Amino acid sequence: MSYSALFEDEDDIFGGSPRSKFMDVVFNANNDIVRQELEKFVEKVAAMELMLQEEVGDDIDTAVARYKAGHLDEVATKTKSIYIELMGDILSQSE
Repeated sequence: MSYSALFEDEDDIFGGSPRSKFMDVVFNANNDIVRQELEKFVEKVAAMELMLQEEVGDDIDTAVARYKAGHLDEVATKTKSIYIELMGDILSQSE
């Protein structure tokens, strides 16, 4: 099995898409751990938005939409990777 197969729903080792399995984990894991990880994630996003704002100004949404339009495959792959990473962070503390 290739590395890219990890990101395909039909070949996914988790038995579903990264998004669906992430949702399963979020709704079934310890609430305190989920809150902690989501707070860390939102703080990270806030820092990245501030960094981006320094580069492109106040119209972050337009800059992000333009980037997404030009990098659809990369954004889709990174989105799946982030779901897997967050899920792993939550599950590693839930054992």
